[in-house]
Amino acid sequence: MRKSERPERNFDAVRSVIDATGVLKGKTRRALDSTLLDDAVATQDTVTQLIAAIRRVRRVVPGAMDVSVCAHEYEAQGKPLIAWDDPVAKAALVDGLVNDALALLAAFEDEREEAEATSALGLLALVAGQDVDQGEDGTWQIARKVAPDRVISTVDPEARHMHKSRSEYRDGYKAHIAIEPETGLVTAATLTPANAPDAATGVTLLEGEDPGLQVLGDGAYGSGEMLAALSAAGHRKAIKPWPMNRAVPGGFDRDDFIVDHEAGTATCPAGHIVKITEGFAAVFGTRCRDCPLRARCTKAKDGRTLQMTAHDRELVEARRAWRERDFAEEYRRFRPMVERSIAWLVADNHRRVRFRGVERNQLGLSLRIAAINLRRLINLGLDHDGEWTFSTP
Repeated sequence: MRKSERPERNFDAVRSVIDATGVLKGKTRRALDSTLLDDAVATQDTVTQLIAAIRRVRRVVPGAMDVSVCAHEYEAQGKPLIAWDDPVAKAALVDGLVNDALALLAAFEDEREEAEATSALGLLALVAGQDVDQGEDGTWQIARKVAPDRVISTVDPEARHMHKSRSEYRDGYKAHIAIEPETGLVTAATLTPANAPDAATGVTLLEGEDPGLQVLGDGAYGSGEMLAALSAAGHRKAIKPWPMNRAVPGGFDRDDFIVDHEAGTATCPAGHIVKITEGFAAVFGTRCRDCPLRARCTKAKDGRTLQMTAHDRELVEARRAWRERDFAEEYRRFRPMVERSIAWLVADNHRRVRFRGVERNQLGLSLRIAAINLRRLINLGLDHDGEWTFSTP
């Protein structure tokens, strides 16, 4: 199926049945959510990734075996035989592995002929650069930071690391779905690396939908870009807003300031008025020096700077609608169905993906979604008597 012209034809076939029944006709709500899926391989540390990437280059790039490398016997299986509790030995190994990687990359800097060789060299360059820094003495060492888009395995380079919470994280992918909440039918699904933002992906889940939907989502879908995209598409927003960080705990936040976007001014709680910069910032500066409200507004020595975005109006309106419970009843009634759909998706040990890479796991996701939708249709009374209908209301 993956190699065919219509790899997702099972999902398309079930979707054609849904369209034939007319079960979604007049249904004007979509609920969005995502869930993290564990990858199918083990996460690798920096040393393991460097060795694996160097091995692959030596295996697939013609002439790579002739390049002198000395940090490790790369034909030997397993990790290098060093005293792993000795920081000096470990540091020397890391430095040697990075220098071996750089030697290979320098030798084949212009390699562009074979796709597999180019891919192997590209992965080696990425792995050799993402976790290390060069010290003042010129040696390479493990960096005390995490690269924003860090590759976690050379076996599955598309898997990513993602925190589920501050204390819990997963490595792998993320399944995003949109459902019609009254029937529980999934209208769209896509799979991304685990660190892909929900909001940007949520916009793609609604592509092709007619205007006028009420879109329900949690705070992950509350970005200004997402809200603006929904407005541009003519949809109604029922999305929990992103929480705001206060400069002072219990003090003033953005909504305590009066912003006039037409005039390009911002007024603070003390009544000071400043112009908004091209970078969407209102700098109050010296006005804060003797302000009686300073302790509730800022700890900054140079005074309060109110930083906004190009979508400030959308964000302010989203917070107002949530605060005043404009869509509280619909949110309480209809959004839980998408969480139930997520539970069906990961049931029976389907929290872990079966394959490597986004493309293969996307096909696995679409096949499972097709099965879930088919089961939902049957539970709704799907019948066929010359055409697809429902035998029960």
